[in-house]
Amino acid sequence: MEPAASFLTRNTAAALPKGELERKLALGRPLRVKLGIDPTAPDIHLGHTVVLQKLREFQDLGHKVVLIIGDYTARVGDPSGRSSTRPVLSGAEIDANAKTFQEQASHVLRTDPQLLEVRFNGEWLDMPMEQLFRLARIPTVAQILERDDFAKRYRAGEPISILELLYPLLQGYDSVATDADVELGGTDQTFNLLLGRDIQRAYGKPEQAVLTMPILAGTDGVDKMSKSLGNHVGVTEVPEEQYGKTLSIPDAAMPSWFSLLAIDEPPPGTTPRDAKRALARAVVARFHSAEAARTAEEHFDRVHIDHGVPDDVEVLRLPAGAAHLPAVLAEGFGVSRSEARRLLNGNGVKVDGEPVTDLDVDAAQLDGRVLQVGKRQFRRVQVG
Repeated sequence: MEPAASFLTRNTAAALPKGELERKLALGRPLRVKLGIDPTAPDIHLGHTVVLQKLREFQDLGHKVVLIIGDYTARVGDPSGRSSTRPVLSGAEIDANAKTFQEQASHVLRTDPQLLEVRFNGEWLDMPMEQLFRLARIPTVAQILERDDFAKRYRAGEPISILELLYPLLQGYDSVATDADVELGGTDQTFNLLLGRDIQRAYGKPEQAVLTMPILAGTDGVDKMSKSLGNHVGVTEVPEEQYGKTLSIPDAAMPSWFSLLAIDEPPPGTTPRDAKRALARAVVARFHSAEAARTAEEHFDRVHIDHGVPDDVEVLRLPAGAAHLPAVLAEGFGVSRSEARRLLNGNGVKVDGEPVTDLDVDAAQLDGRVLQVGKRQFRRVQVG
């Protein structure tokens, strides 16, 4: 395998079909390397950066990344890996998320126009019905139902909408519209990426090479990182949150985190505790700075080891006569009233370091005191 292909395929799950990436690289020109992201959530997390980092490696070798914001495919909802239909987002939600995704991707990708092209697939998927018919003729129903998630749902008698069956076709047509030479995605996208080759061939286009990336487990070390599961680390979260969340991962998850996030592992013999701290510092340094990583580690030690209160606690100002504690938590920490009650019942709320469970504590009793929710959120209460 040539050096460029060897470099680009390290840490990948698969390069398909065998030898195709080498053939593309042998063309001797900058390749168009595609990634589609559906903006179904407002933030990018470390799981997204696994494939974004691989795209950056293509850029560093002079190839052009084509980042497709799936403003239209998001309206369908990617069924990959799901056992039920995705909830439908409004157009306004999708558009707002799309803007955030584009901004946050720049934390990893180079933004030089020679190396990055950002497209919205609404440009070509808002197509006449005749063109949709042509696209729908390409695969058979049997071929689409070979997808593992569709097959399981079909056998279980669970509903599968016609719209969901169209999703892989729409993703494949993105490759036609953008002349993709290479497409990247997670292992859960393998079927879609390979179907894209069939669709390119049907439209008389050269077929893309496919690179799949392993899925990064979330902070629980079990499930795919996802904001909806609450096991994510966001790329724009404050350093203290990134550091603390990374330290919470199980020891068994560390090797994959080091590998998939392209972070150098510490020397042999490093204790798991020190290795995890090195990982947490590297995550913060990547998205903030080395100084921010150092400060985040000091903050963690002060709060969780020395049991101190941060120096720069945000002030929560409340009017005189403010409501009882659940309402204060909702106001100051953005949690719902029901979540506030759950936190209180589970000893997840402290006042000046002491757990509090009394729902009837009112704001006047909190004046001047430090209110803590979970491990890393603090507010100093001022009333009046």
